[in-house]
Amino acid sequence: MLTSGETRYARSGTVDIAYQSLGSGTRDIVVGIGWVSHLELLWELPETVHFLERLSALGRLIIYDARGTGMSDRPTEAPSVDDLVPDLLAVLDATGSQRAVIVGWLDKAAVALALAARHPDRVEALVLGEAMASTRSREGHPTGLEPAAVERLAESVEQGAWGTGYLLPWIAPGVSQEPRVLAWWRRWERMSATPNAAAAMLRLLLDVDVRGVLDQVQAPVLVLHRRDNDFVPPTAVRWLAEHLPDARYAEVPGDELAAFFGDTDALMDEVEEFVAGTRTGADEDRVVATLLVTDVVGSTSQAATLGDRRWRELLDWHHQEVRRLLARHGGVEIDTAGDGFLATFDLPSRAITCAVAISEHLHHHGIEIRAGLHTGEVVRAGGAVRGVAVHVAARVAALGGAGDVLVSGTVQALVLGSGKALHPHGTHVLAGVPGTWEVFRAETGPNFA
Repeated sequence: MLTSGETRYARSGTVDIAYQSLGSGTRDIVVGIGWVSHLELLWELPETVHFLERLSALGRLIIYDARGTGMSDRPTEAPSVDDLVPDLLAVLDATGSQRAVIVGWLDKAAVALALAARHPDRVEALVLGEAMASTRSREGHPTGLEPAAVERLAESVEQGAWGTGYLLPWIAPGVSQEPRVLAWWRRWERMSATPNAAAAMLRLLLDVDVRGVLDQVQAPVLVLHRRDNDFVPPTAVRWLAEHLPDARYAEVPGDELAAFFGDTDALMDEVEEFVAGTRTGADEDRVVATLLVTDVVGSTSQAATLGDRRWRELLDWHHQEVRRLLARHGGVEIDTAGDGFLATFDLPSRAITCAVAISEHLHHHGIEIRAGLHTGEVVRAGGAVRGVAVHVAARVAALGGAGDVLVSGTVQALVLGSGKALHPHGTHVLAGVPGTWEVFRAETGPNFA
């Protein structure tokens, strides 16, 4: 697994720019995270690490905090594109990069375009996400960001929303209610910029206009847009691709603004094919598995009734018994958080048998759980697994009540003929997961002994 590099500094005029250089390869991949960033916090969330791992498979990875944000100097004035180009050049010089693939999102995409126009010898290719030649509607440019929407966000940042996670639903709606991600995002905001600086940089987005340099960009360009992202209009992104000498426009699923949230692999498959001519980067770690997610029903009230010591003792016993039954039925424990478990199985029928056994055993000892199961592709990284399948299993579990073992329609289809009795539990929308899902409830009894 890729781990954080040592943060170093490049001098750009009188400003220090923080950067990290990781790994090696036949090409350099330089990444500018859009709007605000913090180099060292990037390594504290699995989603961001996965994004960086996919990029690092393409060559030496160089990441940096632009001036005004993260660990770089923070001048009093919000930086313009003209300020940021010399900073990016300074990072290239400090790392000894003669020629690189430049990756930039939103305003950093405009910086990458300006660099490619002014210093074509330093740019091998550009990968641009949610990029616009002009960030607002101007003469000859059909559309752009909605100025009123940007101003509302800037005002919210200034008036106390910064550091609370208020902006996460705008950045990545699908994960905005996940406590783990929300806690990280709050820190990301606080560590990347002050409220004044963040608001100023938001407003400065509306000043971006690099239409005048497009015909000077000689490098090939990949322009990416997530098709359900409402903040950046697709017409503006397509306009950019159409007005570059050598560009390809690609839409990928999702509504996230940040590259490292959502279906990162779909996005990175496009990047890998563009840069390296292959789509193999994520396949080697992918497997099909059945995911089991459990949690104790009414844990808060039980803890209040029993008191801290007795509740801790009961939880310890719960963990011991769940682990014993997982081992008996061929389950592999992946994670334990509080009173919940995440485990994988090779066969969905074994996972159902195990889930029902856990539920019945704990019920006889006064503990009620709910469980959710789903089968799908996951990415293995060390001892962890991640992917949409994990989220589906968790969302299915959340639909249950005391004693319920619920399975997705995928699991139901896979165990047809196995003797497992599954009863319809309705059609549901699962938060953050596209489409509607058939859910089934496992029947307890001799078939599941």
